[in-house]
Amino acid sequence: MYLEHLSLTDFRSYTQVDLTLAPGVTVLVGSNGLGKTNLVESIGYLSTLSSHRVSQDGPLLRFGTDRALIRAQLVRGEQKVMVEVEINASRANRARINRANPVRARDILGLCRTVLFAPEDLALVKGDPGNRRRFLDDLLVVLLPKHAGTRSDYDRVLKQRNALLKSARSQHFSRSGVSEANLSTLDVWDEHLAAAAAQLLAARLDLLTRLRPHVGEAYAQLTDGSKLLRAVYRSSLEPGEMHDGPSPDIAGESVVGGVGGEEDGDVLSLCTVAELTEKYRTELLRSRTRELERGMSLTGPHRDELDLLLGTAPARGYASHGESWSIALALRLAAFHVLDEDKHVAGNQPILILDDVFAELDTQRRRKLALMVASAEQVLVTAAVGADIPEELAGSTIHVIPGGVAADE
Repeated sequence: MYLEHLSLTDFRSYTQVDLTLAPGVTVLVGSNGLGKTNLVESIGYLSTLSSHRVSQDGPLLRFGTDRALIRAQLVRGEQKVMVEVEINASRANRARINRANPVRARDILGLCRTVLFAPEDLALVKGDPGNRRRFLDDLLVVLLPKHAGTRSDYDRVLKQRNALLKSARSQHFSRSGVSEANLSTLDVWDEHLAAAAAQLLAARLDLLTRLRPHVGEAYAQLTDGSKLLRAVYRSSLEPGEMHDGPSPDIAGESVVGGVGGEEDGDVLSLCTVAELTEKYRTELLRSRTRELERGMSLTGPHRDELDLLLGTAPARGYASHGESWSIALALRLAAFHVLDEDKHVAGNQPILILDDVFAELDTQRRRKLALMVASAEQVLVTAAVGADIPEELAGSTIHVIPGGVAADE
């Protein structure tokens, strides 16, 4: 797959910009602040319907406007498809495929597959567990768009259940007891949460099985191979992995602890969805008293962790800055390979985007990364200085100028 044409209207800093691209390597060069990242951010948005820079859509609209439009002409094997997304400030986003009638935005998921690496990806290593959970879930949606529903179903049930737990907690403090009606309603939401959680956990574990070999291999290729990188899933279904540390925030950030071996995730990956559902039912019942005391759900995929182990030590807190960059790159390259191996649609290799990557790498790692990605069908690279790009990634150059772009003569 490759992107043949991109048009943006009122997206970020652009009133209007049109970009014509070709297969192979394209380098977007321009001084910082001119909008290089805005261009690749829009392409990534088509893939996941979210930005890698902000959690809400509002900042994607050019200041003072109430809608933005992303339009892309994609080439997938022998087919071409036009994809449009309208991002709205005050109503639901809409999309079009081949200029047909508007559809739900999420109906375009799977049409534009991208893997985007950006400086923000250091949070995959150094940030809180929510960043690593989002990495898995975003990749799930790109790989199998149906999991957008899996994810939203779980979030919806979790929100409702947390509201009930918060209400029950207030009732407990005000009346010294929780009503039978609330407990009965909680039983119902436990069933919903167990079913939704099992679906999401099963999908994550299956994805991690695909990712693991590529993560280790990519890291070895980027470095001297002296340290092994492993990805280990920690589930809140394992009570021994939980601890009562600082209270999580409203979003329910993970408080999963421990390093250990890979046994927990490996055992769970052998379970069916029905078996996982039953495990969640059991754990929800076991933790009910604590949940009523805390007023929030303490069991579920929103509490899980993807541990990244460098050698025997957790990468978070122990990896150097250079190692952290390589780990984050390895995760994205592993995602690229997982998508590339998915052969359900011909010509569906993802577009690889490297946003401001090479300035942070030494010469040796620049060359190693360049050799690893040069054969991809389409690679889009941004850089403030063209000299940062290794000669192994020689290709066409587009200069980003104030308000637009200009190709090399």
